[in-house]
Amino acid sequence: MILTKNRKLNGSSFHFEGGHFIISHLIQCLFPILLPFALSECQNYGTLSSADRKITYTYNHYYCDRYIGPGWFRFDGAAGKRMASSCPPTRRCGTYTTGWLTGGHPSVADGQVTRRVCFHWWANCCRRSTNIKVRNCGSYYVYYLSGTPYPYCNLRYCGSD
Repeated sequence: MILTKNRKLNGSSFHFEGGHFIISHLIQCLFPILLPFALSECQNYGTLSSADRKITYTYNHYYCDRYIGPGWFRFDGAAGKRMASSCPPTRRCGTYTTGWLTGGHPSVADGQVTRRVCFHWWANCCRRSTNIKVRNCGSYYVYYLSGTPYPYCNLRYCGSD
């Protein structure tokens, strides 16, 4: 394939055997793909990977995320690939009051977004809540966590697949 550079009044372009490929289009296509890898939160984060953090974990422990963070965290391994995004039953993921993300996970193009995490207790899927930041880093998500709401120590962020 032969590549030649053509000068035009409206900017530079490259000619590939019968077609034009404008650099600005290349940048527009690659920017959303490459941007997450340049962001520090996509490279500098803690990992939440213990099996007792996954929503399928049913043993009655009373783990607490009161002192988690502040910082960026990623779910991985036995904990699942992301924060739960539907209301899990109580007494799962190693605690009484299970935390899950409302509003859905963002796309890469959404950038950093604010989402609400609800904590399910008794018959109320959002008995307690807090706002967090979330970013899609391409093949995984990171979450900016800074403890849990209220001084209670039975609230925990839960993972899922």
